[in-house]
Amino acid sequence: MRQNSVEIQSLVELRQFVSRTLCQINDFEEGIFQVTERVLLKCGECCGILFCLHGPRSVRLTAVWETITNSINFYDSTGEKIQKTILPLPVAVKE
Repeated sequence: MRQNSVEIQSLVELRQFVSRTLCQINDFEEGIFQVTERVLLKCGECCGILFCLHGPRSVRLTAVWETITNSINFYDSTGEKIQKTILPLPVAVKE
C-alpha cells in the first residue's frame, strides 16, 4: 500500500484530487467516468465522505475521506485498500 501526503484546502480540490487519483491508479482517462459522493455521519455529525468512481463494465472504485484522521483511503474494485493519503491541513467542507 502506498502512502503519501498532499495539501488540499477546499472540498472542490478534494473532489478533483480523489477523481484524478482513482483514474491514475487504475489507468482510466480523467473526466470520462462519473464520481458520486455520500456524506458519512456519526451521531448526526459529518465524519467523512465516500467517493465512488463508476468505471467501465460496472467497475466501482472507492475512496473515503475521514475527517478525524484527515486522510483519504483509496480502495480497488475488490475493496482492498491500495493507497492512503494524509492531508496535513484541514479541508474546508463549506463550498
